Amino acid sequence: MTLDADLYSIQEVRTYLAQAKEAQAKLASYTQEQIDAIVAAMSKAGVEAAERLAAMAVEETGFGNIPDKRMKNLFASQDVYAWIKDQKTVGIVGKDEENKVWEVAQPFGVVAGIVPSTNPTSTVIFKSMIALKARNAIVFSPHPSAAKCTLEAAQLMAKAAVQAGAPEGLIHCVSKPTLPATNELIKHKLTNVILATGGSAMVRAAYSSGKPAYGVGPGNVPVYIHHSAELAAAAKRIVQSKTFDYGTICASEQALVIEETIKHQMIAALKREGAYFLDEHEKERVAAIIMVNGSLNAKIVGRSPHVIAQMAGISIPADTRVLIAEESCVGKTYPLSVEKLAPILALYTVQDGTEAFARCRELLEHGGLGHTAGIHATDENVIASYGQAMPASRIPVNTGTTFGGIGATTGIQPSFTLGCGSFGGNITSDNIGPKHLFNIKRIAFGVREMPESQPVQTQAASQAEEAVLQAVSSMNVGLSRDEIKNIIKSVLTEMTS
Repeated sequence: MTLDADLYSIQEVRTYLAQAKEAQAKLASYTQEQIDAIVAAMSKAGVEAAERLAAMAVEETGFGNIPDKRMKNLFASQDVYAWIKDQKTVGIVGKDEENKVWEVAQPFGVVAGIVPSTNPTSTVIFKSMIALKARNAIVFSPHPSAAKCTLEAAQLMAKAAVQAGAPEGLIHCVSKPTLPATNELIKHKLTNVILATGGSAMVRAAYSSGKPAYGVGPGNVPVYIHHSAELAAAAKRIVQSKTFDYGTICASEQALVIEETIKHQMIAALKREGAYFLDEHEKERVAAIIMVNGSLNAKIVGRSPHVIAQMAGISIPADTRVLIAEESCVGKTYPLSVEKLAPILALYTVQDGTEAFARCRELLEHGGLGHTAGIHATDENVIASYGQAMPASRIPVNTGTTFGGIGATTGIQPSFTLGCGSFGGNITSDNIGPKHLFNIKRIAFGVREMPESQPVQTQAASQAEEAVLQAVSSMNVGLSRDEIKNIIKSVLTEMTS
């Protein structure tokens, strides 16, 4: 009998969760040295398979290109590993000697890993390593259009972990993903925490599952080009960033906000880097294919500018790397103002910093709250003001936002899961890493004594006591005032006990 696809995938999830729970219970007793050896082996396996997995991802999804997908896999395998390899995640991970508080790491248990189609293999490498570094197991739910390459990456990570001494069953991936299977995974009693990377609907489902969840929001990233910027360097960095894997990373630039005094110079610099500026007719043709039924057109995601131009029915030079169109408005009826996971940029002209700040905020509010906002400038006062004013969790400065946001060219934690904080309805604004996947227990020593509670005496009682003292003292009974006071207190205590 052939099992229904939904039922098959749901049963697969249940089986994998049970196996993961059992394996994680064993992993929880591993030493830091054992954990580190396992993660090192996973990193090595990811590096060795980077190009093969990249080719699989491009072939299956049609998104991006092999060289950049390879770079993503290497970033997950090498850069993330370099950041986390020396982190303490077992036993006592911190001591505050002054306050006598010791911090103890306690793994969450089983992680549900939601994987997007735009970054399937790199996301699996990344999430597998941070999950096991924190002594968790992980079960992946891939996007249906990236099921094969996601499964291959998960099996690669699982094999490397076991060969390095990990128990069998720590890493699983649903082989035939369905929506019911994903719902089962995120709501099942054996799932302890969710790492959700994907579309807004999937992230909302993760947050409404009743489980702790780390989700991400969309990244409608504005970039302010201030008149103090080094324009040639800014243009080079922007084009390199926006064209990386054809714009599939959500931290990539979406709109350039340029001061009018430097507009012509900046446009010239962008053209030298391979930008093609659309005329009004071409702009209309491209804008018409960006959205479908109110959502981003999946057919343009991760496609080259030449494929997009062909879809739009326009001709562009052979050396074009990115398409740019001037825009003046933001909103649903202006497709260029949305998040475009493709090598397409909007360009807005402003008169000064005040107008630039307002435009950047407007773009973030239109679909990128809490994510990323970039700036190119050398005036540190402007940079500081911009960073404080933008409702974004990452403010890359003088670098491509794709690379700056994920921590490739900045000093923030390398990650493929970028929290958007309360701005974007997320629990954290951090770049997610192992420390987000374990609880911290605190062993707290007594460092001071609690003072004894004293009876509370009301003003009326105090006045009554004073009146009694005066009355008794006037009777000349041969007792001192303190002796009389003690007798009164003793009587009052007996009355209230």
